[in-house]
Amino acid sequence: MPLPYTFPHTSALLMLADGTVFQGKGIGAEGITGGEVCFNTSMTGYQESLTDPSYAGQIITFTFPHIGNVGTNDQDNESDKPFVKGLILRTDITSPSSHRSEQPFDIWLKNHNLTGICGVDTRALTLHLRDHGAQNGIIRFSSEQKFDLEELATQVKSLPSIDGADIAKTVSTEKIYQWNKQTAPVKGHVVVIDYGIKRNILHCLAAEGFKLTVVPCTASAEEILALHPDGIFLSNGPGDPSATGVYAVPTIRTLLKSGLPLFGICLGHQLLAQALGGKTAKLPFGHRGANHPVKNLKTGKIEITSQNHGFHVIPASLPDTVEITHTSLFDGTNEGLCLKGQPVFSVQYHPEASPGPQDSRPLFEQFGQYISDASKTTTTALAG
Repeated sequence: MPLPYTFPHTSALLMLADGTVFQGKGIGAEGITGGEVCFNTSMTGYQESLTDPSYAGQIITFTFPHIGNVGTNDQDNESDKPFVKGLILRTDITSPSSHRSEQPFDIWLKNHNLTGICGVDTRALTLHLRDHGAQNGIIRFSSEQKFDLEELATQVKSLPSIDGADIAKTVSTEKIYQWNKQTAPVKGHVVVIDYGIKRNILHCLAAEGFKLTVVPCTASAEEILALHPDGIFLSNGPGDPSATGVYAVPTIRTLLKSGLPLFGICLGHQLLAQALGGKTAKLPFGHRGANHPVKNLKTGKIEITSQNHGFHVIPASLPDTVEITHTSLFDGTNEGLCLKGQPVFSVQYHPEASPGPQDSRPLFEQFGQYISDASKTTTTALAG
């Protein structure tokens, strides 16, 4: 074995699959981690991003320099634990200066065994990923400042690709549970299929008055319908929708036949598109940030949206029964659809987030209206 290389004043390295190496300083837990390197352009919400299950299997490059300035707290977690593989920063972690902070960010990283690197030229890295596409990478944090480049190159080449990977099963709940935290009059019962649900989505659904039952991503249509829902929600999640769709799409198709209102977000949007006959494909470097303009084709209004996805729905693959409702003003990719004449719709972005800050929240109200209308129709039919 070759002797490890020593890099003075460097305690961490980032090596990409194409051999590009960035030097920096280690943060969080000392060790080694690997995954698909992506970039997020949000100016806030680093803790929410790191605990978003949709980032499972990835290393996040934060393009905003002040990471750590609000510290961390238990209220901002989007799941029980981080599923992200690591993080990359431009500058050292900023000291917390928020009254909401309960723990400094670096301590939080260590407690969750997350490895990262700072001191990286994130602008150069982002441009590299934009020009060459998202790719796997490895972060090695060594306080001894010794690195075996040949071994790192071998390890990064052995990392699995997200393309073709079903990751939803690794982040989904294993058991059915209730989320009954309504802050409004009860409108109905919604079954949430958990492909990697964010807590804030559950909060938004509950705020509309829904009693929620969360089920594993592998739950069958029969199991879901046996819960007697008034509506179905398809959650966000990580991985390749074509891989998850192997078991999810047949379930969604059966649920569509029930006539129940159905709403999907992110991965849920992609899976619904597949269930309706559409196809998905991987984006070169994905959409991740809280500043993405999306045009609502029905109203003509522009929404500033939060996004986190590496795959997209191919509009030309959708049948005539599907209407495209939203489109990205960045690259023209699909951002929303609905099933004509049915209470079924989905969006690629995250309406539970607050970049606008309330641009997309009416989507939850729309879902509630669909459920209310369906309930009235059922009551009228029974009365007749």
